Amino acid sequence: MGKIFYIMGKSSTGKDTIYKRLLERQENTLRTIVMYTTRPIREGERNGIEYFFVDEKRLSELEAAGNIIELRSYNTFHGVWKYFTVKDSQIDLEGNDYLVIGTLESYCKTRNYFGKERLVPIMIDLDDGIRLQRALDREKLQKTPRYQELCRRYLADEADFSGEKLKEAGISKFFYNDDLDRCLTEICNYIEERR
Repeated sequence: MGKIFYIMGKSSTGKDTIYKRLLERQENTLRTIVMYTTRPIREGERNGIEYFFVDEKRLSELEAAGNIIELRSYNTFHGVWKYFTVKDSQIDLEGNDYLVIGTLESYCKTRNYFGKERLVPIMIDLDDGIRLQRALDREKLQKTPRYQELCRRYLADEADFSGEKLKEAGISKFFYNDDLDRCLTEICNYIEERR
């Protein structure tokens, strides 16, 4: 029975770096599920790698076909952006394990869709001050920095990852990412114990 190892955490905790390094360390034993979004592609991103970037028309077609596993909408400074997981040819839990990055909300919805025994949460944590500095440093590198959106995301994390919501989701294990190598080793061991 395949499992989905679900990486999540507040913005700028290092989820993307951890995700990429875990895939390297797992030597292709974990497959990926690329999520979809209606938000604009950022500089340096590639369609089909970070996300599948689609428009509202394509989202409507997927919804009409009954292929949406979970969908979230965020009212950003730049308008409503939607993020979602699609039931497509990427997912075969009969013979494969997967590594995914998502939010607490997407984790809960995906767990409800596939069943609790199929999903393993991997919650990344980091000091809020370090996260904010990382976010600022990353945003400065964008051709058109979106500082308002950075602030919105940072503040929204407090509600999205509240202690109450984490408890409701049954998440009590955290991986503190102040030392990337140590954090990766802990996560690799955790994954191996649950496969």
